[in-house]
Amino acid sequence: MPLTDIEIRNAKAKDKDYKLSDERGLYLLINKAGKYWRYDYRFSGKRKTFAIGVYPDITLAVARVKLNEARTLVANEIDPAVNKQVQKAATVARAANSFEVVAREWFAKFSKEWAESHSSKILRRLERDIFPWIGGRPIADITPPELLAVLRRIENRGALETAHRAHQNCSQVFRYAVASGHMQRDFSPDLRGAIPPAKETHHPSITDLKGIGELMRVIQSYGGSFVTQCALRLLPLVFVRSAELRKAEWVEFDIDRAEWRVPAERMKMKEQHIVPLSFQAVVILRELHPLTGHGKYVFPGARTNGRPMSENTVNGALRRLGYSKEEMTGHGFRSMASTHLNEQGWNPDAIERQLAHGERDPVRGAYNFAEYLGERRNMMQSWADFLDKLASGDKVMPIDNKVA
Repeated sequence: MPLTDIEIRNAKAKDKDYKLSDERGLYLLINKAGKYWRYDYRFSGKRKTFAIGVYPDITLAVARVKLNEARTLVANEIDPAVNKQVQKAATVARAANSFEVVAREWFAKFSKEWAESHSSKILRRLERDIFPWIGGRPIADITPPELLAVLRRIENRGALETAHRAHQNCSQVFRYAVASGHMQRDFSPDLRGAIPPAKETHHPSITDLKGIGELMRVIQSYGGSFVTQCALRLLPLVFVRSAELRKAEWVEFDIDRAEWRVPAERMKMKEQHIVPLSFQAVVILRELHPLTGHGKYVFPGARTNGRPMSENTVNGALRRLGYSKEEMTGHGFRSMASTHLNEQGWNPDAIERQLAHGERDPVRGAYNFAEYLGERRNMMQSWADFLDKLASGDKVMPIDNKVA
């Protein structure tokens, strides 16, 4: 006689295990640990038992459905117990190839080379904005509409910059997945243009020609520390990040070759960076060397030679020269150079390489830090000459360096 829900609920454990039979081989095994659905069947001449599940997680109705599925398998000469093991193994395999598993594998492999602040931002972005939605999906099964839906969720809260960075990180994970055999193709480039561009924000910078000329003249007249004045004079010529300049060490410079090699550990992108030095930059370094060349740092701190210049020194000097933080910052020399070098027609790739911009794709391998070096040497000298002309008040003619 078929079981009822009331009969199952009221069944109590006894000293020995016992069964409540339903129909067609289905029964409920009851012991002190709980109530378990079982199905007895014969396969290849042997009596076997198939574990369907635990009551009340598996109700009577669900147990009967699973019984029908198991009986169908037996009728088709498939052992339901073996089939269950195969399905479980397939689930484990899919989990091992999930987006989150592959992403964490990618992160563990490459984050060792990143700054802590950079790596923590990426991991936090993945954990907050990506993993909850597609982290458990097999990475090879994720579709462009799925990824776009995740990115749109970020966009809809007004975080366009985060949406674009999340897209970039997902693309890095997909490319790693392709390289490691987890999937066939990275489709993320197909979504370019699907998310509106983020409003670009710039550090305050002077970019009009008259203003640049005045700034160069004012820097020459700086009456504070000679070390600080040299830093102010050199920064427009090399347009590195302020931290890269103030922590510069004399051992990094080859004055005879007019070259500065910033080591990878000090660069934002963790890649060695070559800065070709113009004639004007070499003059500044030769002037400064008798004063600080006996120590480690090119621009040592005011109180001790054992530490680099303070991070506020350059911006503080600009304030003393009369420029507010809304008008000009040390970082603003990068925007200044980028704006005019692009307007002058220099190769955009050479400009970006000299600015050491962008998150490099680790799957592509080691980046050629000397890329466009010859072109960059010409560009840096031309830029220094351009600044000299502006500082002298000479009329500057348009420069045409457009790449054919």
